Amino acid sequence: MADPIDPTTAQTQHSDQGARYAHELSRHLRWLDSFTGAALGVLAAASGIYTYLGVRSLLDDTGAWTTFAAVSYALAVSVGIFVFWSYMMRLLPAMRTAASRLGLLLSMALGSLAIVAMSSWLNAAALAGAAAVEQHLAHTVQSYQTALERAHAKTIAGQALGRDVARVRDTFESLSEQEATGDLSGLAGRGAVFRVLTQKSAELEGLEAQIAGQDRAVDEAFSTGNAILSRMRALSVEPGAVEGRSVRFSEEAVRLSAIIAELRQLNVAPLVMRAAADLRDSAVLPDLDASTGAGRSAQQSTIASVMALLADRATTLEAATQEVATLPDVQDIEYTALSAADAVIRYAGNFVPSWAGAIAIDLLPAVLVFILMVTQAAIRQGTGAHAPEEHMTVAELRLALSAARDLGLSPRPNPDQNASPNAGSSPAVHADAAADADTAASTPRAQP
Repeated sequence: MADPIDPTTAQTQHSDQGARYAHELSRHLRWLDSFTGAALGVLAAASGIYTYLGVRSLLDDTGAWTTFAAVSYALAVSVGIFVFWSYMMRLLPAMRTAASRLGLLLSMALGSLAIVAMSSWLNAAALAGAAAVEQHLAHTVQSYQTALERAHAKTIAGQALGRDVARVRDTFESLSEQEATGDLSGLAGRGAVFRVLTQKSAELEGLEAQIAGQDRAVDEAFSTGNAILSRMRALSVEPGAVEGRSVRFSEEAVRLSAIIAELRQLNVAPLVMRAAADLRDSAVLPDLDASTGAGRSAQQSTIASVMALLADRATTLEAATQEVATLPDVQDIEYTALSAADAVIRYAGNFVPSWAGAIAIDLLPAVLVFILMVTQAAIRQGTGAHAPEEHMTVAELRLALSAARDLGLSPRPNPDQNASPNAGSSPAVHADAAADADTAASTPRAQP
């Protein structure tokens, strides 16, 4: 039957295993710490370089002082990032209380926000600034194309009112022909009724000619606008520096705005609306010229019928014109040039990978800080509440004794030393003997 395990012995073995585990983690940390500072410096320098490129995209001047200012800002950012994360890597993992850890975590969050504000958005501008400006140009082209098509559609709808005007004109011309033969008022000839009909027919004919005369101007304006849009699209994707393309794009945008304004002016809907009102309200009535009272009465009755017809046709034209007027109007569009940094912020949703990379290069050391926190907590858990000398390896003990001999320190006197057969032995011999005894009695505490 196996002997029961002594609880004290089991606790000692568990403590020894924790000590070896903590010692192993400490050795790993010492090795990693040998190049962590250099790696942090590389990250800070890379962030500073992209910050410099972002600052230069914001500054218009290209002189020496501008370059010096951009270099100074980028250098300050690099130093700030390096110092901040060095503080966090050293201090935060060493905190033992919850209050101190919480305070430094809040400080790290505040510092991370400051780094994003002073560096990350400029890094994003350097990484995706040109693409963001091109995106802005493409969006502007789309807006101008929508405005051009809408203005052209509304103008074409206005031109279509010419057919309504022609139909009303045909009506009055037909009535005037009937009046000339006496089929309308019963009095053949070109009397008062005939003159009223021809008067309105001539007004509508002039309006119809004016509308038809604008067809060519509308087509030319739309063709010119499409040509400008083609050049603007080419500029938005053309290779080369985006700054020069933005200047030419702005010039084309001004020309296109003028074309859109011209199309809006060519819309005849307001003109037809006024002509319809004149058709109903402003008619010059001639004197009744029939030779008999019955004839004049017939003329008066016919003229009243013509005026009622005029009012009805005017209402029809106004309704058609109102349909054109209710079409969506063209909003005023003005192209505003954006810098690379502004474009990256405005179109941030389209450049999520660039933003992620720009922020990651600045905040990646935060992951190292959390790794160190977990590792240091594991080391403290492994060592427990024991004193450091309780977990010294044989090699560390020998180094300590050698250092004591070099300093001329003597070991503490042992009351049993005189009774010991090895009373003349050196302290190192006693240490080796003690280590051998521990090795034989239990599991060793250190790796050989």
